[in-house]
Amino acid sequence: MKTAVIVFPGSNCDRDLAVALETVTGTKPIMAWHGDSALPDGIGLVAVPGGFSYGDYLRSGAIAARSPIMRAVVEQAGRGLPVLGVCNGFQVLTEAGLLPGALMRNQGLNFVCRDVALTVDNAQTAFTSRYEAGETIRVPVAHHDGNYFADAETLDRLEGEGRVAFRYGEPVNGSARAIAGLVNEAGNVLGMMPHPERKIEAAHGGTDGRRLFEGLLETVGA
Repeated sequence: MKTAVIVFPGSNCDRDLAVALETVTGTKPIMAWHGDSALPDGIGLVAVPGGFSYGDYLRSGAIAARSPIMRAVVEQAGRGLPVLGVCNGFQVLTEAGLLPGALMRNQGLNFVCRDVALTVDNAQTAFTSRYEAGETIRVPVAHHDGNYFADAETLDRLEGEGRVAFRYGEPVNGSARAIAGLVNEAGNVLGMMPHPERKIEAAHGGTDGRRLFEGLLETVGA
């Protein structure tokens, strides 16, 4: 599967995500620059990485969401292209309007950097098909603005439509209803604060993140 990783000024997890994708797909991703106006031809997945795009000025992800490449991502996502946003990438996806809600400062205003327990809430998406519903996995987090917020009506709708992919299995950042990751209505866009790309090899201390990429490869196609 041909993939692309978006690179913004300040991104610092783009190479981690690229290595994870290459490890699972066997093909190096294209590193797409934020100033490009179009995505590469023939790609099967776009990944928006973690880091601190534009130094997290204004709101985290707000400037990156208005870059030329994100206009192309939004357009292609509307046509069904799978899009994965991790950490700052999740923030970018909400700011770009691809996912509802917002990521606010962590409860307690502390940067959180550690492995955390996640519960797989929906195992029927392209991103979670290699997991079991209700399964507990461990994946690292590293964020200061991971506190997911949406109004009660939106939260009820997300839960009712099965769009919550992952929930925190322990206190982490104060996210509403412990939401750690969610998909769009069509199911082809996933945003999540934890970093699955940091748990793909045994040397990382576990491989719970690898199955997300393997499931995508299976579902979307090699």
